[in-house]
Amino acid sequence: MKFGTLDRMLLMVIAASLATIALHPVLKPQPVLAAPIASPHLYIEPGVFMLVPPDKSARVLGKVVVDLSNGNTWGFPTTTDAPYPFDSLKTIPPTSSPMYLGKFDFSAMQRSQ
Repeated sequence: MKFGTLDRMLLMVIAASLATIALHPVLKPQPVLAAPIASPHLYIEPGVFMLVPPDKSARVLGKVVVDLSNGNTWGFPTTTDAPYPFDSLKTIPPTSSPMYLGKFDFSAMQRSQ
């Protein structure tokens, strides 16, 4: 089978197109993104701490959560050293309601140069 000029030009266009498609990810790779966090504006402090609200109405063990969008700090009582609410007397898991602990003034932070 003999190839004419038109056949060769068509094969060159096809080969160049395939090479462009194959080399595009190598020459210009897409950025890799991590999986999004459910609530990216919340920071949950590792560990369990003694929570004392500003009115000092209670002292209970629990988790500290900081809302990074506004600086509000919340405490979620766990009542034990466990990192989650636990009640050995009940068969259903308890729900921990937040108590307001205070606020971080993120707007007052300035970078020194």
